[in-house]
Amino acid sequence: MSLPARLMEGYANFRQGRYASEAERYMTLGEGAQKPSVMMIACCDSRAAPETIFDSGPGEIFVVRNVANLVPPYTPDGGHHATSAALEFAVLSLGVKHLVVMGHGRCGGIRAAVGDAGPLSHTDFIGSWMRAIKDVARSVSHHHDEDETIHERHIERASIEHSMANLRTFPWIRMKENRKELTIHGIWFDISLGELHAYDEGNVIWQLVSV
Repeated sequence: MSLPARLMEGYANFRQGRYASEAERYMTLGEGAQKPSVMMIACCDSRAAPETIFDSGPGEIFVVRNVANLVPPYTPDGGHHATSAALEFAVLSLGVKHLVVMGHGRCGGIRAAVGDAGPLSHTDFIGSWMRAIKDVARSVSHHHDEDETIHERHIERASIEHSMANLRTFPWIRMKENRKELTIHGIWFDISLGELHAYDEGNVIWQLVSV
């Protein structure tokens, strides 16, 4: 078996570094059960890894990553719904207390979905997965003098808000939120600047997270 050299180097560093310093924690996690309090729905983009951004240790965040960090609406139709299945497991089995939708700047999935060239029209899966984003994009005003990057940012954030609304179509999520047993969050990460912005639903604004 021959794994890519970069993976072998990374694994060696992990064994000698993080695992060596946290061996007891890994042993406990391996013999017991995970109990994260946070589930994060993030993008597949290799530049925006939640575990890195939030400096999390093993067992702390239950992460699901898909193209453009989308949450589909509740559709129990017997089809294959990976993100919905993960939500069901996290909420009903793990009992997470926070659901976080994390988007990021320069999202390739959203850029391709809303672009005029339509590069996803001939794909087997991505085009249909991103179809809802076109409706979201149409709801975002585009001023003629607005920079295209800024417009894409507005769509990225509107997509997060759309996914937050879709979370509430799941009856057991809505029930737990109403009982104050679960909180829904939306965040957006600026890759270039390393900045995090959070959505304030009460005031309907995005705010820079200060630390």
